[in-house]
Amino acid sequence: MGEVENMILTFKVRQEKNFSLELQKARQIAEFALATKTRSSKNVKQFGLKSAIANQILRKYSSNKSLKRVGSVKLTVPSQSIKVEEGELKIPCLKLGIPITFRRDFTKVNQIELDSESAFVSVTIPEPPMKVVSNWIGVDRNATGHTAVVSDPKSGKVFKLGKRAQHIRNKYRAIRKRLQEAGKYRKVKTMRNLESRIAKDINHKVSKKILDIAERTESGIKLEKLGEIRKSRRHTKSFNATLHSWSFYQLQSFLQYKARLRGIPIVFVEPRNTSKECSRCGSEGARIGKNFVCQCGHVDHADANAGFNIAMRPNIGQSIADRDAVEGNADIPRGATL
Repeated sequence: MGEVENMILTFKVRQEKNFSLELQKARQIAEFALATKTRSSKNVKQFGLKSAIANQILRKYSSNKSLKRVGSVKLTVPSQSIKVEEGELKIPCLKLGIPITFRRDFTKVNQIELDSESAFVSVTIPEPPMKVVSNWIGVDRNATGHTAVVSDPKSGKVFKLGKRAQHIRNKYRAIRKRLQEAGKYRKVKTMRNLESRIAKDINHKVSKKILDIAERTESGIKLEKLGEIRKSRRHTKSFNATLHSWSFYQLQSFLQYKARLRGIPIVFVEPRNTSKECSRCGSEGARIGKNFVCQCGHVDHADANAGFNIAMRPNIGQSIADRDAVEGNADIPRGATL
């Protein structure tokens, strides 16, 4: 038998204990470490923070030569200072218990980071073996008015997902424009951050629905090779203005690590002309409004047609989610189902 592959995931869990004093001490230690480059907890005893946590801060701020100033400092608790008991993660040195409200099939707790409101729990989870599939669904992420459109050639069914995303983009773009014209730049940043959080939540939900469809139909997932989408397709000025705010890469990242956890294969296909070719005969057709029309008589929703083309194209590469994108990932919403 082959070696079992593992993933490192970070789950965000709310915690209610007031650590303002400890966080203040942690910041003092971080500033001391950055200034002196000391790595010994003996040299920071005067700050009164537990040595197990102080050591983690020292390791980060004394060894990283690129750090110029101290930003946000968390209390980092190493694996050896964490116990798993009766559905809780217990940290004796902080007299804290964290209920395990996330998935429990982890093999190891790597560390826990704490701020004033949340605990970021890093765990190692075994990957299931990759499924062998004969059917593939195509996901068009360049859809009009939706985050993604999923097409299943085997059943002929089409699923349009994330309709709210376009409304959110238009709404917040208009709000930011008004705020910029009024010179309220701080509020512009606040609105941008709020839009980003909403878009992230939509991408989590859409990625879960796509994987649910793949699992239900016993299919793999085909995506266009993302870098080529931006180079090969022509877009209107309004589309180009918002293109980089569209979270193509984020949705792909969510799909990749969640697919690995379910053993669902993802492959990439050549994106050229997926929106122009007829999914029935392969001829070049025309887009009229939201519809795709071909001389062979085939008429379909344009994004559905693109999805069918994606599903039926040969793959040009297996998707293996970058370890760096998965390890330390704290983007999973509290209580989310992967």
